Amino acid sequence: AALLRPLAPAPRVAGHWSTRWRNTYKGVTCKFSAASSFSHIFFLALARMSESELSVIKPESLKTYIWLQCFDGSIQQVEEEVAMFCPMICREIVKNGTGSSKNHAIALPERVNPSSLSLILDYCRFHQVPGRSNKERKSFDEKFVRIDTEKLCELTSAADSLQLKPLVDLTSRALARIIEGKTPEEIRDIFHLPDDLTEEEKLEPLKNINDDPRIRLLNRLYAKKRKELQERQKLKDIQVQQEQKDERSLDELLCFINGD
Repeated sequence: AALLRPLAPAPRVAGHWSTRWRNTYKGVTCKFSAASSFSHIFFLALARMSESELSVIKPESLKTYIWLQCFDGSIQQVEEEVAMFCPMICREIVKNGTGSSKNHAIALPERVNPSSLSLILDYCRFHQVPGRSNKERKSFDEKFVRIDTEKLCELTSAADSLQLKPLVDLTSRALARIIEGKTPEEIRDIFHLPDDLTEEEKLEPLKNINDDPRIRLLNRLYAKKRKELQERQKLKDIQVQQEQKDERSLDELLCFINGD
């Protein structure tokens, strides 16, 4: 209706509105008589529109949907063009023909939970629309990864399962920024990782590609501590050997004394 505006109103004649309509889309002017049905006018206007413009005004009745099922059994209905932005889902639709109904929903990998799926679909809805500027995409991406670390890890894992590489790269860069400059202890605290390293493993020398003097100093300190641990372990081994008890019986000891 935004593309078609009446030139001049006129009285109704023989069951039709005799209003003449003009389509001025993209500088093309066409006049329609009262006998032209509105459906012809509407579809002619649609034929001249680009794909991006059609996606904006595409009515709900013309959209197709795909059914997705998470590992916990929950099922979600998603627009086909959004779902097919994920290569794994696209392959299931094209090759196996699944997802067409609730009873034939696409089974998603175990690492894709409903919360992660919702975030992934939001990402796809934005990026699948053509005509977005780089500035718009960058601004969206920066805000998109401003979530807590646990959700960010789940999102990275889910995106990897769906083979959505742009999102994997985006979330991986966000995680890299979080751990940049952190010590192993701090990284374990951030990601709630168990402290399963031995003392010697914690004191392994760090890589120093740029010959950073701080890392050189830290490696010297680690080397000194490793040497102290080794000497301490040697003392323990000696003490264990000295504390070994004679577990022979009395008869065995008498035999030994008597030379038997």
